Amino acid sequence: MKGFSFLSCAAITCIFMTACQHNSTVTAANTFPDTAGMDRIVRPADNFYRFVNGKWIQHTIIPPTESQAGTLFDIYNGTRARLHDILDSVSKGSYTAGSIEQKTGDFYASGMDSATINANGYQPVKPVLDQVNQLTSSAAIMPFVEKQATEGNDFLLGAGIGADEKNSAMNIASFSQDGLGLPDRDYYFKTDAATASVVAAYKTYIEKLLTLTGQDSTAARSEATKVYQLEKQMAKSHKTNVELRDPQANYHKMAVTELDTQMPALHWKQVFSNLGYHTDSADIRQPAYFGTLDTLLTAVPLADWKAYLRFHVVNAAANALSEPFVVARFNFTKVLSGQQQMKPRWERIYLATDANLGDALGQIYVSKYFTSEAKSRMLTLVNNLQAAFEARIKKLDWMSDSTKAIAITKLHAFTKKIGYPDKWRDYSKVKIDRQQYFNNRVACAENEYQYQLSKLGKPVDKTEWGFTAPTVNAYYNPTFNEIVFPAGILQSPLFDPTVDDAVNYGGIGSVIGHEMTHGFDDQGAQYTKEGNLQNWWNQGDKDKFKTKTGQIAGMYDKFVMLDSLHVNGALTTGENMADFGGLNLSWDAFKLTKEGHDSTRINGYTPDQRFFIAYAQVWRSKYKDEIVRQYLNIDPHSPDMYRVNGPLMHFAPFYNAFDVQQGDKMFVPGKDRITIW
Repeated sequence: MKGFSFLSCAAITCIFMTACQHNSTVTAANTFPDTAGMDRIVRPADNFYRFVNGKWIQHTIIPPTESQAGTLFDIYNGTRARLHDILDSVSKGSYTAGSIEQKTGDFYASGMDSATINANGYQPVKPVLDQVNQLTSSAAIMPFVEKQATEGNDFLLGAGIGADEKNSAMNIASFSQDGLGLPDRDYYFKTDAATASVVAAYKTYIEKLLTLTGQDSTAARSEATKVYQLEKQMAKSHKTNVELRDPQANYHKMAVTELDTQMPALHWKQVFSNLGYHTDSADIRQPAYFGTLDTLLTAVPLADWKAYLRFHVVNAAANALSEPFVVARFNFTKVLSGQQQMKPRWERIYLATDANLGDALGQIYVSKYFTSEAKSRMLTLVNNLQAAFEARIKKLDWMSDSTKAIAITKLHAFTKKIGYPDKWRDYSKVKIDRQQYFNNRVACAENEYQYQLSKLGKPVDKTEWGFTAPTVNAYYNPTFNEIVFPAGILQSPLFDPTVDDAVNYGGIGSVIGHEMTHGFDDQGAQYTKEGNLQNWWNQGDKDKFKTKTGQIAGMYDKFVMLDSLHVNGALTTGENMADFGGLNLSWDAFKLTKEGHDSTRINGYTPDQRFFIAYAQVWRSKYKDEIVRQYLNIDPHSPDMYRVNGPLMHFAPFYNAFDVQQGDKMFVPGKDRITIW
């Protein structure tokens, strides 16, 4: 039940790393910005993030069920409380069979039935494990993997269906590097103590799952080593997270016949047939991985492959099995996250409901909690930011008029999605039984597979959403050329129609500007207004743009976390550019409002100062060291303090608002300040 990736062949770029996966029990302040959380001992010109958030950071205790706390997670707190009420209600009510209330209610009820789930042990996956045990040759490995994929459990193939990056109006099949159980290839090769502890915990986890399914401890320990070593061989062929950011280098449309010739052990014609992919080509995003997989299928003993498959079958299902499996998985993941206790069962099942019946749950949520007035106000803000962006493009001194004209055309071609989809997913083919949690998840996964499969070779439906409506996040999708703001993120304190413009523009305005800028960051700028991966730049402008992106990367490389770990400027370039753009655009749009020209103080601060304080409190957060280490490896976003201080150090209006002078720690000489959009 790991699932395929069906959003798009291109990675969407989000405002932050995790969508509704973490929360804090710290209640958001009644007023925003929250002056009580500020540390006025810290000078704003030395560390603005600490000035605005210092006392909050000092006094906030991360709950044991979490790895982090902060403003965005406080927003999630409100959302999860609403969804808890919804699911509690629909799971106890009586509804027409087949209605969205019946399906979401019965799915949730089945997940909350821990007695039945625990009594079943690992029986739900035993038939699949029996199939693994019955494999008699390496030639049987991929047919098994392909059959699992059609049931929503994809490993090794990284298969998906989405817009063709060079013909974005049509859907295409794609295959991406896969096969690893650790978050990133580098975990298999780094030798520092923190990484070594993660690897040790992972091997222990593999061994534990195998023993829970009946193996003796000696055999399980031996097989755990084999599984890890096989994954390490695959990891050698994986591109790094930085290399994955180059869309041109990760696009390889190839004919099935060519694939069959180049990688005979994979039997690509059989792969396509068994997956139901009736097409003569696909985008093989990382050919080196599949070349290695082709070799390993015959070079690695069948017994090792069977151990690998047994583990990954159980690993994919672990959170839907009995308590020992859930605990085993948590004991591994807490080494990565620093989270000390599992989330309560209701929250885990709510997240599963959102993942499997997201549009059904979202439809109920929106009908109760998202108003047309909020959508209208948000659209006004988006339009104002768009106008500010156009004005800024026109004033650029480093871009030619011809490239400016194309950039502005792309800007006005944005699709703006606010709150919820215009049409909801149809789950009529999904049968939900409140006594069968595992089967319900399989039914949802199989339905999702068939739904996505039906799109292959057909025109792209650009009304589709990549997030569910209650999601506390936002994104830009380059192949759709769209900016998307789900209802979940459009809440106080980030977005509040009742507060002054300074706060809304510093808050949700910066998020809007961030997503707009993604259309013109180092990745997004490679796509046309139609969403095609195609150059539209004057060469001279392109060279200047590349120089500026290099300056951003070099600047963030110097930032340090946990005493010695540096931010990866190359990995975070796109998000850093979007943070720069978000600040610039939201400020310009704020200055188009009446309050933007006022000087009336509220709580002692001018509108300009309140704008920046609100901006900094959007990124108020506190993290466990373990999750910081993981994010520095895999997260394309910089740590939150640098998401605030980095752009502000290069922004003249901030200098004016807080009297930043030479010698202050936030000061950067004018000639060295970075400006892009």
